[in-house]
Amino acid sequence: NAVVAIPGVGTAPPVLLLAQLFVEAGLPAGVLNVVTGSVLSLGSKVAQNPHVSYVTYSGNKKDGEILCRATAGMGVPVSLSLSLGATCPFIIFESADIDSAVDGVIETAFKKNRECQWMLCVQESVWDSVVARLKVRMAGMKSVPLLAEGDRRLVDAAVQEAQQQGATLIQPCPPPSSGAAYPPTVLCGVAPSCTCVVTPSPGPLLPLLSFRSHGEGVTLGNHSPHGQAASLWTEDLTLALEAAKSLSVGAVWVNSHSVMDPSLPISGHKESGNCIDGGKEGLFQFLRPSSSPPLPRSSPASVDYSKFGTAASAAIIPEGSNSSSTPRSYLQYVGGKQCKSESGSSVCVLAPGGGTVLAHCPDGGRKDVRNAVEAAIKVQPGWMKKSPVARAQSLFSLAETLELKRRDMAVSLHSQTGLSLEKADMEVELSIAQLCDWAARCDKEKGGVPSVPQSGSALSIPEALGVVGVVLPDSSPLLSMVSLLAAAVAMGNAVIMVPSPKYPLPALEFIQVLQSSDLPGGVVSIITGGRDQLTQALANHSVIKAIWYWGSMEVCMNPVYSHNNK
Repeated sequence: NAVVAIPGVGTAPPVLLLAQLFVEAGLPAGVLNVVTGSVLSLGSKVAQNPHVSYVTYSGNKKDGEILCRATAGMGVPVSLSLSLGATCPFIIFESADIDSAVDGVIETAFKKNRECQWMLCVQESVWDSVVARLKVRMAGMKSVPLLAEGDRRLVDAAVQEAQQQGATLIQPCPPPSSGAAYPPTVLCGVAPSCTCVVTPSPGPLLPLLSFRSHGEGVTLGNHSPHGQAASLWTEDLTLALEAAKSLSVGAVWVNSHSVMDPSLPISGHKESGNCIDGGKEGLFQFLRPSSSPPLPRSSPASVDYSKFGTAASAAIIPEGSNSSSTPRSYLQYVGGKQCKSESGSSVCVLAPGGGTVLAHCPDGGRKDVRNAVEAAIKVQPGWMKKSPVARAQSLFSLAETLELKRRDMAVSLHSQTGLSLEKADMEVELSIAQLCDWAARCDKEKGGVPSVPQSGSALSIPEALGVVGVVLPDSSPLLSMVSLLAAAVAMGNAVIMVPSPKYPLPALEFIQVLQSSDLPGGVVSIITGGRDQLTQALANHSVIKAIWYWGSMEVCMNPVYSHNNK
């Protein structure tokens, strides 16, 4: 790939020097281009160029959101690495080597040039021991220069608020009366809701919190809205592995901290972005299959997004009715149970050509999405922890049940879409093959053991996203649903599916297949209704981590969805 780099003000000189070294090494002209200036304005202008296929940003959350809003609707993917200002937990369990752990705290919190803020979490049984060693190790330390003159006011305000809430201080010396410097300070006994924990100030402050049990320590570590990294200290290997898997962060260091290397992949969680840095996984985001064409470029549409997706579903008036049969009323599938929509309303499903009414299906909305998400978050962690073999067996079970109902599904496709019975049967056959294919892939994505440049070992483990929304296309209604459902479920995700409003019956018939399987209730939910209304509800829900969407161009251009990292 050819690269256009736009460095920040502080990093421009070394980036320009690096570019000069590349030129002297013989790099062809135009492969690496460095443009200095305003990152946000230049970034949006670069993204507008039709020859730019990918944009990646590294910095703070506020500027990342502005860039996403500026590039929304241009048809270029944007990945964010929001490491600046992130809060990372430093967790010390009672089974840790306390001396080594305290040495690590001092080094990472006060001595290293840090891009993130640290939060120290200590188990109650070793609290006194850790505090005593901190006082000894911090004795004699000098004040640390702040990045800007105005940071002193923020640091003073954070310390004052923590003291008002009952925190005690560990300082090697009193803070100077004025100036852009402040001594290393540990805020002992702060609450998790304190400002210095949630939105830490840019200074040498280290909040110190306590926890009782191992589970409470992990919960405290996940309290931060960020998910960049964490450091665990324990001599219990089983505890270290279980805690590392339970923390919602991109990298976990055990009995170490800040181990960085290009061979080690790291990906942010929650508000730390969606970009993968390092490792072969980090390279994959800059590649695409040769058979896949580039994404089409477009210009943002003039749409009032404040009102988008708020209108009620349009009324459907059939041209005629068939008095010989009564249209069937279907139910949607939420939390493992069939149910009506929360609104109690339904929409008509017309036969091919817009003639008679084939059936009535629920007109779902925001409350139905909320119920489906509540059911999904209860069951998804357990489903993710199931062994790949167990998930594969569930998908094979789905395939077997679909095979038993093959004729009924083909008839449903034929009556809904107008396909011939032969083509409808072929779509069912392909759907069964997709379920079997993803069942076989369940145990193939295992991660690996990348090499590290120093003593120790590293383990790379792929993780499920969590709760995923899927808004299905009109074409191949059964095959598209099964393909995306199988892919998401095989990797340990829970999925909320919105069938095509034009052809919803194959998805509603598939509910019988789901009920006959051993998938836990809530792993898959199917909600029918207006595509725009349900997409709006999915995109604005904070729990939903990603959305597969097929539909109008206006939705793809919505800047609200873009800055939510979905």
